[in-house]
Amino acid sequence: METAFGKRLDRVRQASPLVHCISNLVTANDCANIVLAAGASPIMADAPEEVREITALSRALCLSLGTPNPRKAAAMFLAGRKAAELGLPVVFDPVGVGASAYRQEIARKLLQDVPLTVLRCNASELQTLSGQSLVSRGVDAGKAPELETLLPLAGRFAAAHHCIVAVTGAEDIVTDGTTAYGIRSGTPLLRQVTGTGCMLSVLAAAFVGANPEAPLEAAAAAVCMMGLCGERAAASLTGGEGTGTLRIRLMDAVSNMTGEELDQGANYELYC
Repeated sequence: METAFGKRLDRVRQASPLVHCISNLVTANDCANIVLAAGASPIMADAPEEVREITALSRALCLSLGTPNPRKAAAMFLAGRKAAELGLPVVFDPVGVGASAYRQEIARKLLQDVPLTVLRCNASELQTLSGQSLVSRGVDAGKAPELETLLPLAGRFAAAHHCIVAVTGAEDIVTDGTTAYGIRSGTPLLRQVTGTGCMLSVLAAAFVGANPEAPLEAAAAAVCMMGLCGERAAASLTGGEGTGTLRIRLMDAVSNMTGEELDQGANYELYC
């Protein structure tokens, strides 16, 4: 199917947007490296004393709930409000939001105070934020609902919060509440590498930062690219190689993918 996803990747590489990542401390190094692999520039600042200044220098902001604490939460709010003041795109990854009341409270306040461009989540996180589920297996996705249930749920959330919702699973959904991409790429092996969701979130921030006029298509392009790169990494594994090698090959696949390859490999359905 013909897409313009490749154009969105090409623009990331041309513009090399600075992406401010208030990231999960478990995955910060991989997040920084995947932003670099895509052609953008990461800055990993989470001190409340400097985040407003750092955000002002950036083209996009990515906020992760992965390892919350009061100081990091304060930094997220300060950076998010600065981004809103400047009209910068904000990507929020509510990692494991169903795991604790503390995470849910941070997410609730963030959704109230900071206009989001993209919510990047899994199905259980979306259910929690939508008030449908407060059960989580730590930061794991758990059992996802059927597409017939998930698609309207994502659409309602997107419409209510005036943002794009990118839900990853067996079939990824990226929607603004009116139009939705159902993206069929990826590999179950990605779930066995810590932080691939976090990496996708910062990748989405790089894409929307470089393509602010087309955030839905940019977010869908990022999701599609991550899935295709996961497929390439998994296909390259030989006997005796496992998830450690997959992690390295994933980074290689991102750094080597071209816009033309992204367009050729895109496998999606458009729902309206």
